Order: sequence, then C-alpha cells, then structure tokens
Amino acid sequence: MSDAGAGPNVLLVVLDSVRARNTSLHGHHNETTPYLESLAKEGRQYEQARAPGTESISSHTSAFTGYHVREHGITNRRNKLMNGHTIWERLAADGYHTGVFSNNPFLTELPVGLSEAFDTVVGRSRELPYPDAVNPKDFVIDADDGPKKYFAFFRAAFDNGRPVGSLVNGLTFRLPDRYEQRLPAAFRADASATVYAEEFLNWEARVDGAWAACVNFMDAHFPYEGDPYDLWGDKELERLQDTMDDQVWEFVGGQRPWWQREALEALYDGAIRRCDAELERIVETLRRRGQLEDTLVVVTADHGEGFGERSLVRPDQRCVGHGNGGLMEELLHVPLVVRHPAIESGDVVETPATLTAFPTVVDSFVTEDLDPTTKPFVPEGPVVAATDGIDPDTQERAREFLGDLNVLTASADAVYTRTDAGVRKAVRWGNQEALITVQDARTRWRVGNAADVDEVTERFEDRGVHAEADDVDDAVQERLEDLGYA
Repeated sequence: MSDAGAGPNVLLVVLDSVRARNTSLHGHHNETTPYLESLAKEGRQYEQARAPGTESISSHTSAFTGYHVREHGITNRRNKLMNGHTIWERLAADGYHTGVFSNNPFLTELPVGLSEAFDTVVGRSRELPYPDAVNPKDFVIDADDGPKKYFAFFRAAFDNGRPVGSLVNGLTFRLPDRYEQRLPAAFRADASATVYAEEFLNWEARVDGAWAACVNFMDAHFPYEGDPYDLWGDKELERLQDTMDDQVWEFVGGQRPWWQREALEALYDGAIRRCDAELERIVETLRRRGQLEDTLVVVTADHGEGFGERSLVRPDQRCVGHGNGGLMEELLHVPLVVRHPAIESGDVVETPATLTAFPTVVDSFVTEDLDPTTKPFVPEGPVVAATDGIDPDTQERAREFLGDLNVLTASADAVYTRTDAGVRKAVRWGNQEALITVQDARTRWRVGNAADVDEVTERFEDRGVHAEADDVDDAVQERLEDLGYA
C-alpha cells in the first residue's frame, strides 16, 4: 500500500436501501438521482451490480472484508465479525485515518464488529437540553435491566440537585426511541443525510494525511424521510406512514391492504432524492477543497427495498421492506458508480458486478497497481448472493402477525452470469428453484424451473471470522425496532 500520509483517499458512500429500479440513473421515471447520473459521466457505472445479501449487516460485512455471505456467516445481530479482516483495518495499519458516519446501528452502535474497524465512529447522537444534569444514557447502559435502572436514574436526578433538568433529559432521550413516529417533526432527532454529510466533511477538514471513510445515508430506509426533496409524496402519505406500527408484517399478515405499502414508494423516491443531494454536497466540497482528484469515490447501496412485488421463484410471496423476499431483484440490484481520474469517464459496464470486490478495488488503487481498462468490480467467476431468511429476533416479531413462517425462514442462494440475452440468474429459495433472465432494473422473466447453484456455492467454506455478539442495551434495541427490526 501507499506510504503513511499519502493518497489516494477512499470514500465509500452507501445509499442504504436504495434499489437500482428507483434511481433515474437506471431509467426511473422520477428524477431521483440527477447528481449520481452526472458523477457516472465522470467515472464508471456498473449497470448490473448486485448486493451480496439483503440485509445491512451481511452486505456491509462482505463489502468490508471481501468475503461472500456463505464465507463470513454474519447475517444477524447475534453474530460478530472478529478483528483484523476488513479493508479499513488494513488501511489504518498503513497510516490512513479511518471513519464511519451513519445512523445505521449495525455500523455505529451494535456490537457486531463493524464499527470496531474504524478509528472514528459517528452515529446517532442527541444533545441533551441540560448537559450539567444527569445523562440518562449512563443508566440505559450501566444499570440493571427492569425497574431498577429507572429508580437509579430518578435517585441520581434528585441527588444531582437538578431534578427538573435531569427529568427533561430523560424525556428527550427516551421519547424519540419509543414514539419517534408519533412525535412532531420538530421533536424528532435529526438523523438525516444532511447530518452525516456535515459530520464527514468536518472530519475530513480536520484530518492531516490520507483518509478512508464510509458514509451511509439512511433516509431511504423506512421511515422514508425526503424533506425538502419530497417531490412526489404529500402530507397524507406522511400521515399514513406514521400510523404504521409495523411496516412489514402488517402487510404480509394481511392486517393492511397492499395499496398502502405501494403508495409509500412516492415517499421513498423523495428520500432517494435527498440522499442524492447530500452526495452532491460531499463530492463537490471535496472538489473545491482540491481533494477529489486524489480520492477513489464509490457510490452504491447495501440492498434494495420491496413495495409488494411478487417473487418469480415463489409467486405467492411478496417482497416488502427487505430481508424477507428471498433474493428478489428489488433487494439485490443496486446502483454502483465509481469515480477516480484513473478510470475512463462515461464508461458503462453491463457484466454482473459485486460489492464483495470492494477491498480488492481499494487495494489496486492504493497501491497504484490498477489497469484502467479493467473492470475491478466484475469478478473472474459468477456473482453470488445469499440470505439465511429472517433472523430469530425478526421471527419472534413476525409471529405476532402471521402463523406459518416456513418459507420466510428458508435460506436462499443466487448465481449471476452474463449471457447474450442478458444476465442469467440461477436462484434457489428453500426447496424452490428458478432460472431468470434479467434485462435491466425493471425487466426480468422466468425461463426455467431448475437452477443448480450448488456447483458455485459448494466452493465457499466458513472462514471462521465470526463469534457471538454481545447483548445490546435498551436504547439500541428500541432504535432497531424503530427501523423495523425486532
């Protein structure tokens, strides 16, 4: 790698939950990603990029380590990545400053081994109205579970001499977690892309030497927040979204009509547009600072999002949210744009690409060992993706809404190859198989019933890089529930 303090810098921007299908980069009718389109003209667009998995934790782990999901085995919050396996740690050892900036708890709060890969971690934070009074977070983390922690907090609040301020701090800390969707917007914690773009840019301005950072925007993750770029939704849709106690299982279980889920796509588009605007602010600020020409910029998504689309493998199953639709294209087909002066501008790659190649791509740029004619996100073999189905914690939540979970708990594997007709997808979901031809982000069709994926997947062996994760505190647990995780 490069000498300490030398470039190039590395910037990975993850548009969390943004599927290719809803980006104007991929032909969506709403202009959701105008800046990403202009950035693609300066670099290279991978038209057929696929996420390694359908959940944040599995896809980010693959992108950070270069291991496929079946190799690292980290598919839920009960797993933890061991130290020493990420590209960020290798860069840090070579003298890079590293940082992650996101409202995604898997990256910045949960003890799953991803935040530990960075020197600087900026996640969800709340400024308390009375900083000299008692901080309720100390009692969430350190006190015993149950009523004891609340008693300890109240006692500390009165002993502190600022009981009113301490109690206000407690309400400020707890209400957004438990009732965020019920609170007026003015009382909700700001976790928008604007916040994390600003945090990253402030950090970058302070760093002396080469840096490597991951910025993850969660605006297009439920609940969809696009203001002031909500060009296609309205207040009525926002109110509908706020009434949803569960944005996945109410629909799967039949408690809500599917049209309501489909209607939220308008809010989703606005959220993508907001992410695009903040991406522009980051990249153009780096350009003004004279940093862009020495920075590898990779913009992608960790997975997509479902709004009720039917599976081509199991037509009785519909995709809603993510992590519960097998390996549907709505969840795997993601945008991928790479920008660096060493890349030919305006290049479009039609061959299937994978985010699992990210560490290899970074290594080739940092060591200046890159052939600009190569397409480094395209692997030598097929592109693969995998899921273990909904995790044990989500299963508990799902049972409140529906009885039979057998299909949803089944694992799935997909293998992508290039053919003359387009991209061929061989997929197995539980005991069902299918061959599918994918033409673009919106067009695909089933061409066969048998899909032998074993020839590819049997090559993967457990790398032995995961351990059991620690339990999470109540605040993080409630944050997960707010995002739709059990």
